[in-house]
Amino acid sequence: MVKRDFKLFLFDILASVDAIEGYFDKISKKEFFETHLLQDGVVRRLEIIGEAAKNIPLRIRNQNGEIPWKKIVGLRNIITHEYFGVNLERVWNIVKDDLPELKKQIKKIYDDLGGQEPLIK
Repeated sequence: MVKRDFKLFLFDILASVDAIEGYFDKISKKEFFETHLLQDGVVRRLEIIGEAAKNIPLRIRNQNGEIPWKKIVGLRNIITHEYFGVNLERVWNIVKDDLPELKKQIKKIYDDLGGQEPLIK
């Protein structure tokens, strides 16, 4: 198995945040709580963010200690292993309160490392 460049995991985080932002464009909290397909999409993207964060090298995570890496991976673990324990209120708050800052932080790391959008064939 070919080892994946960790910058691709940073890109995965950014792509998932962008997808979630698209899902949340012009929807109300009520709509989110009533739309299971939307909930599933958001929760899946949060799972991807957590899985990608888990694959960022420790050196990069330590250099960027302001990012709550353990919480991000912890949420992924809850989603993956305790899916019945997913709290939609918490998901809503994460998307509204935490993802915008995470996007800025990850984008800075990605840009500082010379990341470019990968070519997808």
